[in-house]
Formats: sequence, structure tokens, C-alpha cells
Amino acid sequence: MSIQEELTATIADLVQPGKGILAADESTPTIAKRFKAVGVESTEGKRREYRSIIFSTPDLGKYISGVILYEETLEQLSLEDVAMPKLLASQGIVPGIKVDKGKGPLVNAPGDEITYGLDGLESRLEEYKKLGARFAKWRDVFHISDTLPSRQAVKANAEVLARYAAVCQSMGIVPIVEPEVLIDGHHSIERAGEVSEAVLREVFKALYRHHVDLETIVLKPSMVTPGKESPSASPEQVAEHTLMIFRRAVPAAVPGIFFLSGGQTPAEATVNLNAINSMGYHPWELSFSYGRALQEPAQQAWAGDLANADKAQAALHKRARLNGLARSGDYSPEMENED
Repeated sequence: MSIQEELTATIADLVQPGKGILAADESTPTIAKRFKAVGVESTEGKRREYRSIIFSTPDLGKYISGVILYEETLEQLSLEDVAMPKLLASQGIVPGIKVDKGKGPLVNAPGDEITYGLDGLESRLEEYKKLGARFAKWRDVFHISDTLPSRQAVKANAEVLARYAAVCQSMGIVPIVEPEVLIDGHHSIERAGEVSEAVLREVFKALYRHHVDLETIVLKPSMVTPGKESPSASPEQVAEHTLMIFRRAVPAAVPGIFFLSGGQTPAEATVNLNAINSMGYHPWELSFSYGRALQEPAQQAWAGDLANADKAQAALHKRARLNGLARSGDYSPEMENED
């Protein structure tokens, strides 16, 4: 199979109606915070147990097309001694891998950040592909204030995202391009829209410059929402502002926009996705790539006890199913009360 055929096959598997992507790529410090919230110490054994449980959720592949893994998980065996990528593939789910190396301050741009990890990326991707990864993810973040992000930060982060995407495609690995406009702050939904448009325009300029094939990428952006310290917006307002900006800035060639939840509660993330899919025609598939908004109920049900595996799986299955319905605008809040 040629590289182009690999990319096309992976996109077809990821961008399916009624399905989204589970982001289970929490770094070791991040998963420790999630576990602490449910009273569990984050050890390698407990991380293995939890991820074994959720990845073996019956019928998860009906609503989840891909799972983003952390490096540790890509190399782990499940509780049944099955490699985690193989466990996912047995459910018809495509394994992927987070490849950025985190973020830090952008020099001479106070308040802005840049993402690390381009050095050695090609050799790491070679190894990840051998272990079963078929797509990758790279996250850059953009802070919002009256003055942030700076033009310098927008251009620098877009360049990094494009260079990453080009390397991935050269190796037959589909890149998820994640420019996250952070929800932190007291900005208005209009200000979030301004920043989102500027970021998206710059990202696609950079992708064009680096000859990235738009038909074989997945875009993982933030919805356009007000800052979490501002009055909340209705789902209809979120949908209206999000679609207005994305129609201006995202080429129709992109097959799928898989929104991140970015601090929204599980129910908020679902109702907002539903509103977006209920509003008019869209040239792209509009889906979800949620982490905490999919997993939080499952983590609470599990609480570190293997005896709660069935409850954890039921909680994850419910959230995946409801978001699958939101993909076509068929979700309603009353469904939250169903078993």
C-alpha cells in the first residue's frame, strides 16, 4: 500500500458518520490529577487497569472511530495481556498517538507559549507506527486577553503545526492538527471568534506553505465560546459563532473537524456539538475528540476498583453514544437521564 493509500484509508476509518475520537492521551502528570479527583493514586498498574477497562468497553467501536494514546499506553499490555493498540483494533477503532512534547514560554512574547517536539519526530513516528499507531496528534495553545495572542505567537505556532503535519503525512500517518484557543479568561464570545479566525487563517496558510494534503488531515479546534470567567453562552450562540468563523477560515477540503471539549462539562460539550450539527449544511464532518468530557463519568464510576469495571464501561458507552447522536443533531438533554 502506498503512503497516499495509507492516509486515505485511515481518514476513511476516522471520519465516519456517528463516530468521534476519544482523547486518552493524558500525560503522566495530567492523569495523576484526574485520578486524584476520584481518590486514586496514579501508578503504572492503575493506569494500565483503567485504560484496559475503557478500551474493552463492549460496542465502543459503534461510536468511537479512533483513540489518541500516550506513549506509555501505546507500549502497554491490557489486563488480558493484549497490546493496547491491538485491543482497540479488535473493536474496529484506529489507534493514534500524541507526539508533541508539551509547551513552554515563547521567547520575547510574554504570556504566549510554544509547543516542543519537532526534533527527532520522524524517528519517533517510525517506532510508533511499528507499534500500531496510524494517526498522530499535536496540540498548540493560544491564550486570549485584550492583547494575546501576539502576532508572533500565532505565526510561530502555526508554523510548528504545519511542519509536524508534513512530517506525519510523509510517513503515511494522518495528522490531527490541534490549535486550541483556550477557554481561560473573561473574554467575550466575539473576542474568542476574532482570535479563532486569526489562528485558523494562519494555520491553513502554513499548511499550504508546507504542501500538506488537506484531504488527509483532521482539524481538532476549540468551539467558539466566551471565557469561563464570563457569562456563558447558549448552545445556539456557540453554534452560530463557531460556524460563522469556521466557514470563513476552514477550507472545504478538510474532511473532518473534531472539536475538543476544552474545559466544558460532559453535558455542555454534547449539547453544544448537537447545536452545531443542527444548524444548516456543512462541507465538513463535524464531530468530537473529547478527553475529560468523555472519560470523567467513567473515572468516577471506576474510582480505582476493578469490581466497578462494568459501571465504568457503561458510563463511557453512554457518553460516547450521546455524542454520536449529537453528530447528527439527534441528541436531546432528556437523554442524560436515561440508563
